[in-house]
Amino acid sequence: MLVTAFTWIINNQSEFYEALGRHLVMSGVSLAFALMIGLPLAVLIINRGGLAMIVINTINALRTIPSLAILAIMMPLLGIGLWPSIVALTVLALPPILLNSFIGLRDVDPDAVEAATGMGMSRRQILTKIRVPLAAPAMFAGARTAAVQVLAGATLAPFIGGGGLGDFIAVGISMMDMSRLLVGAIPIAILALATEFILGLAEKYFFGERATA
Repeated sequence: MLVTAFTWIINNQSEFYEALGRHLVMSGVSLAFALMIGLPLAVLIINRGGLAMIVINTINALRTIPSLAILAIMMPLLGIGLWPSIVALTVLALPPILLNSFIGLRDVDPDAVEAATGMGMSRRQILTKIRVPLAAPAMFAGARTAAVQVLAGATLAPFIGGGGLGDFIAVGISMMDMSRLLVGAIPIAILALATEFILGLAEKYFFGERATA
């Protein structure tokens, strides 16, 4: 079956690369949107206890919703296609980014914050020069988790017309064609593992011992 799947890719390169490109674009845009929402939101709520409780509880509730359910919810709201899939994947990526960022910012060494306050730093200066640099490993770890989840979650995008490599899996299941299923499943697994590995190396390179602390 592996040989048959590889042969199919060789004979249908344009179709395969189109699906691969759509899968990567869908995942990349979703992750970018989640970062643009999650990081500023974490900063916004760090000193607002009541708002933080509401936001964190809401995000924790989102974590309990299965990926397929999130995609299904988007269908009656936004229809089908690429953009509804991106919105659904953004919702999927948001919890690890926001929660890791919030916890990282919140749990910064209080002695460092107190020392900065004693030196006359403003709240903004403490945020940009103390909290964010010290919380960076946790923030990066959240983005790393989100990236892998989005790449895997995009497999379900065909159910709402999003396309991508998941199309091959859906067709393979409907036609009981294991070779076609592997055309989608193997690249997705490789993408997820490669992303985890590369971002893990980047985390160690940029943050060293702090990444595992």
